[in-house]
Amino acid sequence: MENPIHHFEVHTIIPIHIGGLDLSINNAIVAMWVGLALVSCMFLLSVRRGLSPVPDKLQSVLEIVVEFVQALVYEFIGKEEGRKYVPFIGSLFLFILACNLIGLIPGSYTITSQLVVTGGFAIGIFIMTLVIGFSKHGLHFLGILVPPGIPKILIPLMIPIEIISMVARPISLAVRLFANMTAGHTILYVLFGLAMSASLMVGWLPFGFTIVINGLEIAIAFIQAYIFTILTCVYIGDAIHLH
Repeated sequence: MENPIHHFEVHTIIPIHIGGLDLSINNAIVAMWVGLALVSCMFLLSVRRGLSPVPDKLQSVLEIVVEFVQALVYEFIGKEEGRKYVPFIGSLFLFILACNLIGLIPGSYTITSQLVVTGGFAIGIFIMTLVIGFSKHGLHFLGILVPPGIPKILIPLMIPIEIISMVARPISLAVRLFANMTAGHTILYVLFGLAMSASLMVGWLPFGFTIVINGLEIAIAFIQAYIFTILTCVYIGDAIHLH
């Protein structure tokens, strides 16, 4: 049986080197392009057909997604403040979900199993919350480091704790998605390898577990996209409302 981590390796498809920079197209980039194309095509097809009072299947699915994202944004950010963040949050949710599901296709690549990708998303969101906080509140945004109602004598102790808590946000956000997608796919690959290498009489057992785990991975793909999205809403809401 091959190394189960082999499934997460990046392989160059079209080598491109310009000025000492490696701009090669690899399987990870292709998977990202496919995810972007699927999300974009869904909305483009729906818009090109025209929005109808009696929606077809595609329009119904997109309306459900938009209403779902709006509910999250309005709950954690607020209706007035959160309205302008709905397109960003919706794009983030659909892209992560698409990448998670694409990774379940045999022979494809799970882009969200790369820590550099999830870390890039997490750091970008963390920087965005800082920009939102300082642009809205100025230096008063630093008041988020002092929980309301805390005794003044504990403020010097709480500020370092709150700073560590804020810095830990992008780390936990990145590692949670990366670890869940990597662990699940590794288990799938190991079980499938056992099924292929075992005899016909014994191989059905790991193969049956593979089917069960694969169904669980589909659910995890949705859950992890949801968790990443909801935490993004929470962090933006904290930056706006200072709590």
